[in-house]
Amino acid sequence: MHMKPTTPAILAMMIAIPTLATAAVDFVKDVQPILEFNCVRCHNPKATAVEKGDTSVELDTKAKAIRGKTIVPGDPAKSKAYTTTVLPDDDEKLMPPMDEIKKGASTRLTKAESETLKTWISEGANWPDGVTLIARKKEAKVDNTAESLVVAEIAKRIAETSKEKAESEMKPYTGTIAGTEVTYDMVPIPGGKFKMGSPENEKGRGEDEGPQHEVEISPFWMEAKEVTWNEFQLFMYPEEEKKARVSKNLAPELNKLTDAVTHPTQPYVEMSFGMGTDGFPAISMTQHMANKYCQWLSAKTGHFYRLPTEAEWEYAARAGTTTAYFWGDDVSKIGEYCWYGKNSDFKYQKVGKKKPNPWGLYDILGNVAEWTLDQYDPAYYKSSPAANPWNKATKPYPHVARGGSWDDDEPAKLRAAVRRASSAEWKRQDPQLPKSIWFHTDAQFLGFRIVRPLKTPTPAEMQAYWNSGVEKDDARLNRAD
Repeated sequence: MHMKPTTPAILAMMIAIPTLATAAVDFVKDVQPILEFNCVRCHNPKATAVEKGDTSVELDTKAKAIRGKTIVPGDPAKSKAYTTTVLPDDDEKLMPPMDEIKKGASTRLTKAESETLKTWISEGANWPDGVTLIARKKEAKVDNTAESLVVAEIAKRIAETSKEKAESEMKPYTGTIAGTEVTYDMVPIPGGKFKMGSPENEKGRGEDEGPQHEVEISPFWMEAKEVTWNEFQLFMYPEEEKKARVSKNLAPELNKLTDAVTHPTQPYVEMSFGMGTDGFPAISMTQHMANKYCQWLSAKTGHFYRLPTEAEWEYAARAGTTTAYFWGDDVSKIGEYCWYGKNSDFKYQKVGKKKPNPWGLYDILGNVAEWTLDQYDPAYYKSSPAANPWNKATKPYPHVARGGSWDDDEPAKLRAAVRRASSAEWKRQDPQLPKSIWFHTDAQFLGFRIVRPLKTPTPAEMQAYWNSGVEKDDARLNRAD
């Protein structure tokens, strides 16, 4: 491996540079519904002894919440109103309690709701004077969190913009990110069936690559090249993107929509690690950050984008072939198609400089490994659905990356069937506790590319694709780092 070490100077920068503040959370619109539907039902003066359980905590007023240290303004890590909502299902301190969830009296907070509470507390827990919360029945709840409203507006724009209905209408196209000159190329991937995984006699095969099984995939477009820094930094540095679009005279509604998508905090270091940005692949983002980029780009363009599923990725990488690599089994040809440890000069290279696969995808093997949507399960192929499988994430680790990278010396690690599991070690040098949900400080081999399915999903499905709900590291993993 050729991982670039973090020097003491860089580590000092990582500790010293503050994160950027996010937009202020509106208490009445964003926070009050969460507390009233999920917390105040039990934690209020009128709650019965059964509802209160073994606690006397009350949350109907700010004074009571702060006095009981359920909310510690400016410090979500010490605020039980937040920390108890992100615990594992089997933790007895989980709020709302699991027994309430199981009997249908409550549900777990969504990722968006927990993140809203965290942001609100971080900003000082602004609670307007005179506002007393009342308990509301769960069945009366309307999903009016900021995230849901944003997704609904994005879905509306996509419905107005995306016109293709049949596979025959799918053509290659070049998209332009509104307000900039930055473009990206999308190529159509036809629907069909393929054998996912590798045969038992394939050289370098891992046990998690089997059993081979037939999978049917619906048609989609895939980005011809890996997402570059030119594209990604527009999302990563929103203030710079806003300055760049001033002269473009964009519709205010578009600006409002894209600005409402949750953006990352400022990185601790220069995230290309000196390997270059113009035309080079973006790296070291978490799966969550890649998902949110897809949401932001969808808002910008009016087309629905997301990460590929693991099955979609392998189907596209193989491009109708059945060999270890899309050009065949001859390893001696790898240099014509891939950047890997033996020819990369110890760093990633500009996208699109090697030969593409038969469906027009560049660097699908090598250069940087690529995120997929799936939770990694070494035994998943034994029970994988026959059509459009997606192993939805239920925990922060591991997820699946595919394709091998510039950092892999062995050609076998770049085979189409190879699966790579993410790890908490990819954040080992991150000094934050809890660890960042945006950056993998130790995954300089990792990037992604986007897909656009022909069939546009519903708003609820969009929200599920863009918000896994498990992006926060398990507290036990944080303590072990």
